[in-house]
Amino acid sequence: MTERMQKFVSVGQSWPEKRPVTERAADFHEIHREFIAEKAASQAARCAQCGVPFCQTHCPLQNNIPDWLRLTAEGRLREAYDASAATNPMPEVCGRICPQDRLCEGACVIEQSGHGAVTIGSVEKYLTDTAWREGWVAPIAPRTERRESIGIIGAGPAGLAAAERMRLRGYQVTVYDRHDRIGGLLIYGIPNFKLEKDIVQRRAQRLIDGGVKFELNCNVGETISFDDLRARHDAALIATGVYKPRPLTAPQDQSVVAALDYLIASNRTGLGDDVADFASGALNAKDRRVVVIGGGDTAMDCVRTARRQGAKSVTCLYRRDRANMPGSQREVGHAEEEGVGFDWLAAPKSVSKGAVRAARMQLGAPDASGRQAPEEQPGSAYEAPADLVIAALGFDPEDLSGWGASATRWGTLNVNPLTFATNLPGVYAAGDIVRGASLVVWAIREGRDAADAMHAWIQENAKVAAE
Repeated sequence: MTERMQKFVSVGQSWPEKRPVTERAADFHEIHREFIAEKAASQAARCAQCGVPFCQTHCPLQNNIPDWLRLTAEGRLREAYDASAATNPMPEVCGRICPQDRLCEGACVIEQSGHGAVTIGSVEKYLTDTAWREGWVAPIAPRTERRESIGIIGAGPAGLAAAERMRLRGYQVTVYDRHDRIGGLLIYGIPNFKLEKDIVQRRAQRLIDGGVKFELNCNVGETISFDDLRARHDAALIATGVYKPRPLTAPQDQSVVAALDYLIASNRTGLGDDVADFASGALNAKDRRVVVIGGGDTAMDCVRTARRQGAKSVTCLYRRDRANMPGSQREVGHAEEEGVGFDWLAAPKSVSKGAVRAARMQLGAPDASGRQAPEEQPGSAYEAPADLVIAALGFDPEDLSGWGASATRWGTLNVNPLTFATNLPGVYAAGDIVRGASLVVWAIREGRDAADAMHAWIQENAKVAAE
């Protein structure tokens, strides 16, 4: 093994080649080219095969990363894919959109030693793309069909992960979603340059072919009541995500666009839909001076989308400095390369026609969260020209109080942290509606674990009934 592995000293860190900025900033295709087999193997061979794999422990899914890196280095790609897919129902999604710099790669031992992390995400993407191309992705084929049915509310990453897990066990699974396509934020919230939509549609089709039923354009609480849905199924999972945008509280004489509205319009247009607000220019950045307020990954999606739509200028306004922003540093780097400007330590005071009036900030003492609180510098007000202002300030849960599930003071659902069970018998919840707005990989993890808990609950009930 040592002949094939632990080459981090002799082989440097490398990612798949990026497309030139002038090319990639003019379209919505993914920015990296494909890894070739030799390059993926050489990067996988850099793995130190640590006795305590911090990459694995820092992965929310606890993926067996050293194992499939070793198999990749040895050319055993089908076995490597099987090892990757054993813990992750969407490895090609995670390989593309996980912030590896904050998770597995950030925890890599050779990253800490100064040699640069193994490019885990790129190898994961390469493995799964190869598996699809070669026909290694097995269809869902339960060993036996069960009579019990499961209702899942939400066709995003948590709902899809749970649907696959339960269908593999033979349950009759129906997924309900308010949108007209399967995927939730994977389809409508994440731009193509990070996640091409055929990647999501391919996974969705696998679920359909495996017997999972989808009821789309179904807004639970309106199209069907939550009580009626519960009555249809033996158990239910609430995986609605969080969609309610946090508002900009500064005075506004010009309308401020919510980030998700902007991204959905862009993604729908890319999918071939007629979007009136995009056609009218209300949600189109072309030839406009764009200011995006916020510093998370959604803000990065917005600034990079605006750049591709042909904005005259794009500026990200963030009240803290670069080191304290919540978004991925890699995403910031991509945005800077593509011509996005960053106005650090700046907060909006008001929005008027043609401008955002902002003030310079400085970081003071830590607040309750432990982060340094931004404080306005006296007399520092200035104006940033803006024809389109987008607020990317995060998301809160929608009001689900009518469903009867206990909620926290933040509006997220209150669940047993081990089983994801709500206070309602047979009703579980997972993903952002429990955790708050978070990463896709955490939603996948919680959907998977909630499915295991639902299965155990059904098994226990069946045992009790038999006695």
